[in-house]
Amino acid sequence: MNVDLIMNELVKKNPGEIEFHQAVHEVLESIEEIYNENPQFESSKIIERLIEPDRVLTFKVPWADDQGRIHVNRGFRIQFNNAIGPYKGGLRFHPSVNLSILKFLGFEQIFKNSLTSLPMGGAKGGSDFDPKGKSNAEIMRFCQSFMLELWNIIGPNTDVPAGDIGVGGREIGYLYGAYRKLARENTGVLTGKGLNWGGSLIRPEATGFGCVYFAKEMLATKGEDLKGKKVAISGFGNVAWGAALKVTELGGKVVTLSGPDGYVYDSEGISGEKIDYMLELRATNEDIVAPYALEFESGEFFQGKRPWEVDVDIALPCATQNELEKEDAEALVKNGCMCVCEGANMPCTPEAIEVFQGSGLLYAPGKAANAGGVATSGLEMAQNSMKINWSRAEVDDRLHHIMTNIHQNCVEHGTDEDGYIDYVKGANIAGFLKVANSMVDQGLF
Repeated sequence: MNVDLIMNELVKKNPGEIEFHQAVHEVLESIEEIYNENPQFESSKIIERLIEPDRVLTFKVPWADDQGRIHVNRGFRIQFNNAIGPYKGGLRFHPSVNLSILKFLGFEQIFKNSLTSLPMGGAKGGSDFDPKGKSNAEIMRFCQSFMLELWNIIGPNTDVPAGDIGVGGREIGYLYGAYRKLARENTGVLTGKGLNWGGSLIRPEATGFGCVYFAKEMLATKGEDLKGKKVAISGFGNVAWGAALKVTELGGKVVTLSGPDGYVYDSEGISGEKIDYMLELRATNEDIVAPYALEFESGEFFQGKRPWEVDVDIALPCATQNELEKEDAEALVKNGCMCVCEGANMPCTPEAIEVFQGSGLLYAPGKAANAGGVATSGLEMAQNSMKINWSRAEVDDRLHHIMTNIHQNCVEHGTDEDGYIDYVKGANIAGFLKVANSMVDQGLF
């Protein structure tokens, strides 16, 4: 495998898709050596097949607002690879959604799902629709129109979408209601469902929980734990919420939250009713954190800034892609941060990752560290299939076990000769090998 040749061809065939190029390049760099050591991968053209989605569905989504005006958005579903199980990946509703972002997310999902050890392939989808400022009735009409096009290419053993940015319990409910009516069946075709109709306990918190469990394992390699550690978290949605809950439970102190408007710093720690207030802020759909500083005297709001300038022990970027840049990474290293664990998908730029790894800091990519969300979606699928419900403690215990195993796989495949654990390399190799070997076993399809 020649990485440069493959990337040149990829860029030529997919011009302007910067996020997708970035995701593919990171994986190819990590797996180049092990790929070239296994001639069956080259003879089967695994890379060429892996970087091309199985199919990309693009469709219009017409819907009417409360005043009767008609709007048209664009919908997507990218089914990337199903060698190890049904396609699995979230739906994102956000104005920034485009083909490049969804292809990067779908490609990442292949390896993330592989790492969980559960039988799930990689997919992603969504729309450039913005739920912000929309009424429940408008969101319902949009979701029904979206599902009208999507329903016949998904199914519990074919493709199981979930939520992502802009798609929470409300949206999943409307989408599932439309699917149930169109397909004339009640199945586990969507995850993130309500507890009354097939959902799993701790699913909303699971990505954040899993990220913290992974950070806990990383710290243990240095003889450290979370007790007494100061933690910076970006974002204030479900991932940040779950991370804040679990950090607090394990004895750490969360000191930041952030939104598009800036970040909040709370020296006393964000716990208890302050974490509950995060949910209230999120429910407003205003995407701002500034009101936190008005609600709690201990909170300070820094407009237009990111939380990575704060002196902390651990950083958990839980907002969106490429939110943590080289200058932010340098500030974290300078301030003595010992661990960066990604709760979001690809939140650190390649330049930031170079800074982290060059300094010897513990750094884990989202495809490993935030796999707890899709892992718990897989557990929801299992419960649906068996027509049972597990307790909160049982789901949490299974999630913890999965994250511990992912960490072990990363250590196994990513430990350098000098003892440094390259979690990027470890995650990419571990995730790739399972998928690649499955594709070889199953022949050319």
